[in-house]
Order: sequence, then structure tokens, then C-alpha cells
Amino acid sequence: MSDKLRHPCFNPDARDKHARIHLPVAPKCNLQCNYCDRKFDCVNESRPGVTSAVLSPRQALAYLDDALVRCPEIAVVGIAGPGDPFANAAETLETLRLIKDKHPEMLFCLSSNGLELEPHIDTILGLGVTHVTVTVNAVDPLVASRIYAWARFQKRVYRGLDAAKLLLERQTSALRLLKAKGATIKLNTVIIPGVNDAHAKDVAAFAKELGVDLMNCIPVAPSPDTAFGSIPEPSHEDIAKLRSELGFMTQMTHCARCRADAVGLLGRDRPDCLAALRAHAFDPKPHVAVASHEGLLVNQHLGEAESLHIFGEDADGAYTRVELRPAPAPGGGDDRWLQLATSLGDCRALLVGGLGDKPLAILEAQGIKVLEMSGLIEDGLDSVFKSVPFKHIRPRDLFKCGSGCSGSGAGCG
Repeated sequence: MSDKLRHPCFNPDARDKHARIHLPVAPKCNLQCNYCDRKFDCVNESRPGVTSAVLSPRQALAYLDDALVRCPEIAVVGIAGPGDPFANAAETLETLRLIKDKHPEMLFCLSSNGLELEPHIDTILGLGVTHVTVTVNAVDPLVASRIYAWARFQKRVYRGLDAAKLLLERQTSALRLLKAKGATIKLNTVIIPGVNDAHAKDVAAFAKELGVDLMNCIPVAPSPDTAFGSIPEPSHEDIAKLRSELGFMTQMTHCARCRADAVGLLGRDRPDCLAALRAHAFDPKPHVAVASHEGLLVNQHLGEAESLHIFGEDADGAYTRVELRPAPAPGGGDDRWLQLATSLGDCRALLVGGLGDKPLAILEAQGIKVLEMSGLIEDGLDSVFKSVPFKHIRPRDLFKCGSGCSGSGAGCG
């Protein structure tokens, strides 16, 4: 079976041989669908938007390693929420990079609403993503305006027809570019009785025109706390009839309406892997990052660090340098520190000789504990791992810029 045909969602012949794993690293969403209620730590529902935990990129890599031991049939790694991958672009891309480096044999797929997909297409294809699913519930803005409460794009919130028109424009542009670059595309359409069920033929024609490979009509799963909570779920017979009517566009008929943390063969999720997911999400972060010139002392300003020393604690309490991890290059303003926070998702603390107020605020807002100190790295690690009292010195004046600093992104602003 060729590489692309191993994907069980795109090829029904693969569903009994090749498993998939969804890594829930994308909790935020840029679109509010009137049928969607994103839930965490929920094990009793099987539908998109639900997960029992959210992982950082490095937790996701560790979880995948664990899941592959339990379920070696896993051939596909996907990111499908519980929000949208590109409302969490830094986490999504870092997860793909980490997994590609360690498991290049995996197929990669993403599922998105398409609102913020287009700017990342070259990057995701370069990272090995071959299959992309885009949810298109309507191609008429009037119909779409009934389905979406709001869309958030470039720090602005859109509602009603404005949101619907923006979404359709962004989806169309992204789908055209994906096809031009050779991606395999599935279009998901959530079938909502009385809202878009009679409109599904137009969506299928849209998909056919754009060269989409597969269309998946998904019956809406009513959630009580949503605007569409009282709309009944279409029956299997209704969906089968609709798929037959839309036969001019290749239809997916074996969808399991997967959760954002689905793992295992399609329709046969692995409870042991889901238990491991929760364990990985709540395990203490195993590492500490250190800014150091030579790897012995904490003596480097964060803005000067081209790389960070990553330390872990052995079972006997000794410290081992796990790796020398590249730091984001200077420039880029606040994005530099957001990227750094993402890359330190496995670290419970960052030890630095100095840093500015802005990077400190950004890192701490992203959950990175920053300790400014001078002295032996081992003393700092004792403080973090063993709670040994240590006087952390904040030597700001030793590293502080003069009044002529222009805020060039060196980490002092």
C-alpha cells in the first residue's frame, strides 16, 4: 500500500490495518460554530471538539512515543483541535517539527476551519503534511451566517454576514492553494437539519469544482449548551440518502466522528492510550532550561543566548544535560518570546543571568517560570528540582542597556 493510501480516513481499505492518533495541542479557536462546545477532560462523548487533556508540543511527542509502544499500528499523526490548529499555529508547527525529526515515517494530517490556514500552507507541506481536512458547512454566506456566531481574524471579531463572507473567502483561497501544491484534501460538512441540509448539494459542487479529493457529510451531534442544542441529529438513513444524492462528489462513508484525542484503528479507540494521554498531560515538566556561556554557570543574558542548555534529573538525583536547544533568532519583537515559550513546553523553569521586563512578562504569561540568578547551574537546579533554598540574585544592572538602546530585540526591552 502506497504511503498516502495508509491514511484510514481517506482510504477505507486502510482502516483495519493502519491506526491514527490525534494530538490535542490546539485548544484555542478562531471561529464559534453554533453546534460546537469544546470540552476538556470529557471521556463520555465521541465528537470533534472533545478531548480528555491538552498537551504541549513536547508532551505530545512523549505521548506519541508511548502510544507507538502500545499501538504500533499507528501510521498517521493528526492535529484536529480541540480548537483550530492555526489559532494555535506556534504549538501546531512546533509539534509537527518535533515529530518529523523523530518519526519521519509518519503520515501527517491537519483538520482546520480554513480561516487562518493559507499563510501556513508552505510551512506545513514542508514539514511533511500530506492530508488536510477543511470544514466547509456552507458556500452561501446567508446560510453560513446562521451557522457561525463569530469569527476572529487578525485581532478583529466579525459577526453575521461579515463573518460568513470572510470565512468563505479564506476557505476558498486556502483550498485552491492546497490543490495547486499537491495536497490531498477532504472537505467535512456538518449536516444540520433545517439549516444546511438542503444546501449540501451546493457544497458538494463547490468541492468538485475545486478538485477536492473526498467529501465527508457528518451528522451534527447536538450539544445542550449550544445554540443548535435542540436540533435533532440526522439518522443514518438520512445521511446515507444524502450521500447517495451527492454521488457526483466522492463521499466518505466510514467516518467515526473522531474526538480531538482519538487514537487507534478507526472506530476502535484505545482506552489504554487515552489513559496515557492524561498521564502525559499532568506529569511534571521534566526539564529546566539554562542560559549559560559554557554550561557550568548561569551567566548569560537571555537576549544573547543563541541556544539554551536543557537539563533533566536522573532517577538517582543527578543532573544530565539533555541537549543544547536552539533559541529563536533576535528580532521579531514579542513573537520571539512567544516562540521561545513554545519551544520550552517541557521545561518547568528557565534560569538566566538577566532579561528584560517585556520577555519576562511574556514568558511568565505563557507559564514559564523564570529565575534570574548568578552562580553554579547545579545550585539553580537544586532549587528547582529539590526545593533547596538558594538566594536568587537579580543582577539587572550588570546586563542593563544604556539609554541609547533602540529595542532591537536583544531581550532587554
